[in-house]
Amino acid sequence: MSVGETSEPATSEPMAAHVPAPPSERGSWLLAGAVASVGAAVLVAVLTGLIGHTSAAPSTAPPLVSVVAATPAPAPASTGASAAAPANAHPAIVARPSPAQQTQALARLEEPLQTHVSTHWMEGFYPIYSAAQSTFGVNWLLIASIHEQESAFSTAPSTYHGLNFAHCCGGPMQFNVTNGPVSTWNLVSDSYRYGRRPAAYDHPTARHPSIYDDFDAVMAAAHLLSADGATLALDGGAWGAAYDYYGHDATGVAYADQVLARAIGWSQHGFCVNCGLEPAMVAAVHAAYGAPVLTGLAGVTAPDAGTARVRTRKRPGRSARPRRGR
Repeated sequence: MSVGETSEPATSEPMAAHVPAPPSERGSWLLAGAVASVGAAVLVAVLTGLIGHTSAAPSTAPPLVSVVAATPAPAPASTGASAAAPANAHPAIVARPSPAQQTQALARLEEPLQTHVSTHWMEGFYPIYSAAQSTFGVNWLLIASIHEQESAFSTAPSTYHGLNFAHCCGGPMQFNVTNGPVSTWNLVSDSYRYGRRPAAYDHPTARHPSIYDDFDAVMAAAHLLSADGATLALDGGAWGAAYDYYGHDATGVAYADQVLARAIGWSQHGFCVNCGLEPAMVAAVHAAYGAPVLTGLAGVTAPDAGTARVRTRKRPGRSARPRRGR
């Protein structure tokens, strides 16, 4: 190296030829993008049911009747007891509760069962309600309301065994098996033969008919309601059928008021398993149908049915008490 020349730092020398250049990342990004696209497509297919969908359709509530039930208007002051429901062509099948049953039933109307009912539990009843409605022409909301009133949708402790506190009635719809010589249950026990039994549901019994079989009991209740004037309409005919279902007394008025008010509320706002009664709707139903009948009852000793306290909040979970039947 000649005088005056300076040496370059070692770091300034070009990269050695034997050191390979870093590989291109384009291929890796393309592969990652393809995998992500496939994953997204699979996720969309699962969510839309194209993958993992079974042949069994999801259980849903039966469709509501096409016309939403209107809130009933008060009955004219001059209207008698016959205004509650159109006259039947045959004598109504009327339950006849004892005084002890009336007293306990009224207490339970004021303090209903407080059991939370899950959506999964209810799924087994929707095909049964649908079969009952299509077979007997009774609005499934009325049937479901009586089911709730009698056994809190079959969640009462004694639903599937034994009889109620009065030792007369049992099962999901609390049919009377002791009033005679032909019991209420015997009159309609073969109703299950008229409809198609669902392929699977909770609590089927080995023998039919049975008050403890949900299908047998709900079909029998729908048949009884139909015989007493109930149709798809949630009107005075439905109120009268519910009144017959319980019995002709002041407590029966409160019973029918609550049953129909609940059904009308469901028709207006959607089926809600754990929603309480609307006091305003109960009062409207009572003014339209219950009050005239209550006025016509001779020697009423029970408290005014229209003053029965109702629950308005969502029912909390707590142990349920056995319910009265007829």
